[in-house]
Amino acid sequence: MTDGPPGLGLGTAPLGGLYDAVGDEAAQATVERAWSLGVRLFDTAPYYGSGLAERRLGAALRGRPREELTVSTKVGRLLRPGDSRSDGWHGAPPLEAYFDFSYDAALRSLDESLERLGLDRVDIALVHDPDDHYEEALAGAFRALARLREEGVVRAIGVGMNQTELLCRFAREAEPDCFLVAGRYTLLDRSAADELLPLCEERGIAVIAGGVFNSGVLADGETYDYAPAPPAVLERVAVLRAVCERYGVPLAAAAVQFPSRHPAVASVLAGCRSPAEVEEDVRLFELEVPDDCWHELV
Repeated sequence: MTDGPPGLGLGTAPLGGLYDAVGDEAAQATVERAWSLGVRLFDTAPYYGSGLAERRLGAALRGRPREELTVSTKVGRLLRPGDSRSDGWHGAPPLEAYFDFSYDAALRSLDESLERLGLDRVDIALVHDPDDHYEEALAGAFRALARLREEGVVRAIGVGMNQTELLCRFAREAEPDCFLVAGRYTLLDRSAADELLPLCEERGIAVIAGGVFNSGVLADGETYDYAPAPPAVLERVAVLRAVCERYGVPLAAAAVQFPSRHPAVASVLAGCRSPAEVEEDVRLFELEVPDDCWHELV
């Protein structure tokens, strides 16, 4: 197996056409480049391009040693005929995602994901964004995943969200193995460190950090949490960039490495749409950041 970046995974929302369309060949090449550089964690979801990301990921991983792979997908959104472009997906099939956190829907969702992926199991199954559906998700979808965990169909279960409050509730009221926390533990937004990360560390819940560039503003973009970055955020980014420049470090390198410095964080996800982006994110993840730089940033 190729030596690679431990703790770095590939997020596949871009391969589902987030913001811009990605061709089949580019998607295939992106996953293959990640594999060749040692990436072994791959996160996807039915919502990403109405199943397109799952299909592409499955096709690109076909024939790879299954025991070396960690594949994560999600439940809570099913697909039906509709227009996925209304959700910002480009090049996706004519399907739309709708919320259903019931027990039966979770089982059906995972079956459909396995079919698209071409796998007989996934390693991690997460309840996806149950922000307004906590009670149903806890009693329905999460309970279904717990049964699948008992049966050995999935190795680990948890919840993936862009907020921390409900994840804290899941930590206390359910028995998750892991959480995917998107955008809430970054150089810009460290809110997960207030309560969630200490709670996860205490309870042995592994954290996967996503959205580490806060939708791009920490990687030379102008988008913050899926919207144009407000002036206050841009000012804060400028301060962080100035610190990094004093040490000859790209801001994006500090951004992709920062979450892993917390003991509760097991992995970091980088969403990529091309082999070049994979290569750059791996380079940034492995770049040495001086301790003095970290002292100033944190």
